[in-house]
Amino acid sequence: MNFNDIYWHDAIIKNIQIDRNSPGIKDTIIFEVELPEEKGKTNFIFEEVYWASMNLNFGIVANETILNASELEESDQDLKSLYSKWKGVISDVKLKIYKFSLNSTGSEIKIIAKRFREDKH
Repeated sequence: MNFNDIYWHDAIIKNIQIDRNSPGIKDTIIFEVELPEEKGKTNFIFEEVYWASMNLNFGIVANETILNASELEESDQDLKSLYSKWKGVISDVKLKIYKFSLNSTGSEIKIIAKRFREDKH
C-alpha cells in the first residue's frame, strides 16, 4: 500500500496511541481513523518510529479531520537533521517521513519511521 495513494482528506482521527512498551525494539504510533469513503474504523500503524513531532492545538469542539497527508521526499529537512544527529549510526537505515496537516485545529504531525501499515477492524 502506497501512503500517498490513500484518500486522506476529511478522514477523522479518533485516537492516537504511542506504544513504547519495548523501547528501541518496538516503537509504534497508531492512528485510529475513519476514512471518508469507508464504513468503520481502521488503524494506521507506523512501525519502528525514530522521531515524531506533534504540533497539536486543542479547544475546538469538532472532529479532528485530516486536510492532507503525504509521504515526503528524502530531502525533507527533519529527516536530514535526524540522520545528522545520529552521526552515521543509522546511516544504513532506510527511513520514511510522513506528514499530516489537520483541518479542525490547524495542527501538524510528522513521523519518521521505517514503515507504516493498515490494520482494518
